[in-house]
Amino acid sequence: MTRCVFVLDLFNGSAVHAVRGEREKYKPIEEMSKIVGSSDPLSILDLLRPKEVYVADLDRIMGGGENLDLIGEIARRAETMADIGITSLEDLDLLPINCKPVLGTETGSLSLIERASAERKVVVSIDLIGGEVLSRDPALKIPPLDLIRKLNPLPIREVILLSLDRVGTSLGLDEVFLREASDLSDHPLLLGGGVRDVRDLERLEDLGLAGALVATAVHEGKIPLDAIRG
Repeated sequence: MTRCVFVLDLFNGSAVHAVRGEREKYKPIEEMSKIVGSSDPLSILDLLRPKEVYVADLDRIMGGGENLDLIGEIARRAETMADIGITSLEDLDLLPINCKPVLGTETGSLSLIERASAERKVVVSIDLIGGEVLSRDPALKIPPLDLIRKLNPLPIREVILLSLDRVGTSLGLDEVFLREASDLSDHPLLLGGGVRDVRDLERLEDLGLAGALVATAVHEGKIPLDAIRG
């Protein structure tokens, strides 16, 4: 089975259900989940026992607080990568050494990615809306396939293609784009957003991707827990 990274979106210390990047509308995960009855992230981890977790600290990304202690606890329970809205090299030190920093194009810059990847094994998240890169940095705000080419020489651990407008929608895969991205990238690629079920995971493998970030399909029971337990 394709590598499945379980997603925890943290807001005010709770796990929330992310839909289309409309963060002000996110609701506690227990309101939609068929498999958990709590929105407490540590309780969810203890119940589901995922091998690997992707954490988004929405408070910090949005500039209104942080969940750093909680992320430290999560990293003690599972292999963890975390997007905390990194904007400087100093931000890397906010994460424990056993946690992979995720540098998102939404908050980071190309020069930061270059400098950070030279210091620590980082993951880069190409944040997309409507197929276009979400960034304030003109050097990143280029067609996503061009950005994949630009990242190829850097010592990055892996690259996430995070389609924010497909998150929580179960829309399925943009196969043409994913095939082109896979053919171009020298780094392993993970897809975030739109994964519906096990068949989509199998298709991702056929398309040459390393795996996927999954949440909604797990909570809806369409991806079995064995998939996230490795």
